[in-house]
Amino acid sequence: MQIAVIADVLGQENNGTTITVKRLIYHLKQRGHNVSVVSPSTCTEEGYYSVEKIDFKMFNNYVKKNGVELAKPNIELLRRVIEKSDVVHILMPFSLGRAAIKICTELHKPVTTAFHVQPENVSCHFGLQKSKPVNRYIYKNFLKGFYQYSEYIHCPTEFIADKLREHGYTQDLRVISNGVDPIFFPSPQPKPAPYADKFCILSTGRLTKEKCQSELIRGVLLSRHADQIQLFIAGDGPLKKKLVKLGKRLKNPPVISFHPKEELAKMLNFCDLYVHPSYAEIESIACVEAITCGLVPVISDSKMSAAKNFTQFPENLYRAGDPADLARKIDYLIEHPEVRASEREVYIRYAERFRIEKCIDKMEEMFEDARTGAHRDYQKELTSENQ
Repeated sequence: MQIAVIADVLGQENNGTTITVKRLIYHLKQRGHNVSVVSPSTCTEEGYYSVEKIDFKMFNNYVKKNGVELAKPNIELLRRVIEKSDVVHILMPFSLGRAAIKICTELHKPVTTAFHVQPENVSCHFGLQKSKPVNRYIYKNFLKGFYQYSEYIHCPTEFIADKLREHGYTQDLRVISNGVDPIFFPSPQPKPAPYADKFCILSTGRLTKEKCQSELIRGVLLSRHADQIQLFIAGDGPLKKKLVKLGKRLKNPPVISFHPKEELAKMLNFCDLYVHPSYAEIESIACVEAITCGLVPVISDSKMSAAKNFTQFPENLYRAGDPADLARKIDYLIEHPEVRASEREVYIRYAERFRIEKCIDKMEEMFEDARTGAHRDYQKELTSENQ
């Protein structure tokens, strides 16, 4: 198939959406599809078309710091790419995506969309991530201005598919994980010498409000084993300075830095525990990468996060917004290494369903169904598979 991928954001691999989109493009090409990509990133590879970034004037520094530089539509370029495509896959409901979907409608081109941007990811920039009226408005705005023009929506989890149904989305919702890169697999590594005697805890994600890394640091501060813990926060973002300052209260200040996937895979295999404190999460591939490597998690039970659904045991879940409860769960797993050892094997087996090959199979099915106009009762298929 000739597939066009339209992405408002596709820059450095410092956020989950960019990572998963680049992974999708790579694997589609590996399977012989011709893929054209329109985005604001500059790439010399064949099939990539670059558009300008939106100029936010005095807010450009803030936008860049948050890693959300958005594309400015180029109608002529979009039309040229879309006309030669069998199916168009649009990633985000912003300016470039909205322009592209209108062209698809005009040209009667098969189009699929993805729901990668949770309303809370937008409202958090205004400190309103917990405002129900604001987030309801964003769901409505996304639907009216973008998703209503698409019959197919890729939902990384059943959690976000349910949210869309709650907010009036009636499209063919395809629940397909974004998938885990093959580089992430169980391969126990020795701890680096400076941390050989420490209990190492890893958390991965953009350093932003909705990821709640400050809650993790406070949880470690309350742990009975705080002096023994070495915390690693793998990521980058606007809250880095604040997290570094807060982390100085620990005997062993956290190591806060962005890591390429090769380094991250090694870290996941030498650490002792993974903690995911995020308030809002559509899927959290970071969390899936951790359990794929056999790293036992402790995950926030936030109502706005899909990650909580990965937990297999009660001790892997803590009350969102409660650092004391997080500390209790951390202490329990530190003090019971035999529990971590047995749970590790359970998580490794559970994570097999997230292997990228299976996920790309389902994405290909969606593209082919869009091309031929076929609709499936995808939820029934998913339930049947998991029985």
